[in-house]
Amino acid sequence: QRRKDHPRNRLRVPKKHIMASGKTTLQRRSGEILKMAWEAVIGLEVHVQLATNSKIFSGASNEYGAPANENTCEIDLGLPGALPVLNEKAVEMAVRFGCAISAEINEISIFDRKNYFYPDLPKGYQISQFENPIVGRGSIAIEDEAGARKIIGITRAHLEEDAGKSVHDLVEGRTAVDLNRTGTPLLEIVSEPDIRSAQEASEYFRQIHALATFIGICDGNLAEGSMRCDANVSVRQRGETSLGERTEIKNINSFKFVERAIELEIERQIDVLEDGGKIVRETRLFDPDKDETRSMRSKELSDDYRYFPDPDLLPLILSQEEIEKIRSELPELPQQRERKYQSKFGLSSYDSKQLSVDRNKSDFFEELTEASRLPKLSANWVNSNLSSLLNDKGLGFDRSPISPSLLAEVLIRIDNGTISSTSGKTLFRAFCETPPKISEIDDRIDEMGLRQIGGTDGLKDIVLEILKEHPNQLAELIDGKQKVLGFLVGQVMKKTNGAANPKEVNEIIQGEIKKG
Repeated sequence: QRRKDHPRNRLRVPKKHIMASGKTTLQRRSGEILKMAWEAVIGLEVHVQLATNSKIFSGASNEYGAPANENTCEIDLGLPGALPVLNEKAVEMAVRFGCAISAEINEISIFDRKNYFYPDLPKGYQISQFENPIVGRGSIAIEDEAGARKIIGITRAHLEEDAGKSVHDLVEGRTAVDLNRTGTPLLEIVSEPDIRSAQEASEYFRQIHALATFIGICDGNLAEGSMRCDANVSVRQRGETSLGERTEIKNINSFKFVERAIELEIERQIDVLEDGGKIVRETRLFDPDKDETRSMRSKELSDDYRYFPDPDLLPLILSQEEIEKIRSELPELPQQRERKYQSKFGLSSYDSKQLSVDRNKSDFFEELTEASRLPKLSANWVNSNLSSLLNDKGLGFDRSPISPSLLAEVLIRIDNGTISSTSGKTLFRAFCETPPKISEIDDRIDEMGLRQIGGTDGLKDIVLEILKEHPNQLAELIDGKQKVLGFLVGQVMKKTNGAANPKEVNEIIQGEIKKG
């Protein structure tokens, strides 16, 4: 029986508010108040495919997109007598991530066999790490829903091999199996249950994605499954300290889907509990087409997997010297760069974050700023004009058709008034097609007629001509209608093909008005 003080019992909906659809005008407000009585407790398990050339325990190619079952060998197929050999590069990448989140790096870690039977798992077990992972406790900072800094604890990050892929719609009535992915090195990053909303979960996933790609351990291609996550979700009434029963939503591969799947699951669990039901521990699937989570199977516990140390693999032993060498080779990390751009260059939080997400973008910006000495203008161009061009061409910042030094010369000429911002964009596009030598830039500006026309170059005569052509607009401006000024300046810019200096045009027009 529901308690009398339940939020839902306090919300009495008059009949006049009930519509033919069955929904009420108070429905949204009711849901919001109901949610306020509950608190979500969320933890994410993020699976990062490591960007090694070969697999974690074999020499087979780790390349994505090969024909089915081509990138396999006797080790991946689990053939009798085939023994695994650990990929040193995968170990280095795991340690690199651990150092980046200031985590404990365990000098001794052990590989275990996780036993379960599924068609895409040839050996009947997965090699993973259980009680002794390579990376221990660490943390990462996110922004919560109020924009405040929040620390999310990371319990562990362990190495394991990926399973294959079952394809259910290729052969009618049968399941096909592609083992190309079998043995792909994974780093599974397990968070503490510190996340309290779907938005925070999405932000945490973004931060892990940004960090993993920034330090070069993953290509970050969500569409190809290079990174995906499982979300563990439970709810409890606010003020309670014990955890509610949780469900796990499997294999979510986009920031948007993580947020939506968790939102739906929180709402579903609240509804179940409010109606007097119980949450069943289970694994669920998010269906974006139907906008729902639905049950897949009951949730296995660690005992079900019968973990035991893999007898074919010796314990992994790392020295402090090896760990410190990897730590010393880390680049300046995204959040460090973000803070630096705000304090050193005075950039906004938004611009700083946009510049810090992609390492190649961040490096390009720093080179551009070093060459131009114009950090704010450089940030604007990198985040807008250059990003847009590269996006249209499907290129990354490491393949930009214009170099930082050449773009710096364009920005310097915009800043000193040699060319206008509009002409700068024209010059930028031209230089992306056929980059000139630095010594040829001014000749190209003159050839293209982009050099800005100043007052000493007949600009005043052009302005007077425009004012004469538009007497009605001039009269409105004299009467105080300042909006007309933009129109008149625009006409001058059009007349000069964007070569006029807008500031000088503005000053000339204002001077003529004062003369009467």
